[in-house]
Amino acid sequence: MLTVNRDQKSQEYRFHDIMTLAEEAEKLGKRAMQLGLISSLTVHVFPDCWQFSLSNNQESELLTPQEAYLHFKKLLETSDR
Repeated sequence: MLTVNRDQKSQEYRFHDIMTLAEEAEKLGKRAMQLGLISSLTVHVFPDCWQFSLSNNQESELLTPQEAYLHFKKLLETSDR
């Protein structure tokens, strides 16, 4: 189990497997879109894995659930400052 501890004001996230991590990454991605931090997000869901596609006008980037979670988390934390 992967446990990410945050400061005392925030909740503690627990990821039991890659699927729950992917679901949390999707939630963070949707929030980043709502805040205008990213322009588009496509989640490709396959039986054995998820891929997160962030695209802008020039290129598209595929991220694993782990990479997507960390990317969105960093974006949201930066926007809160």
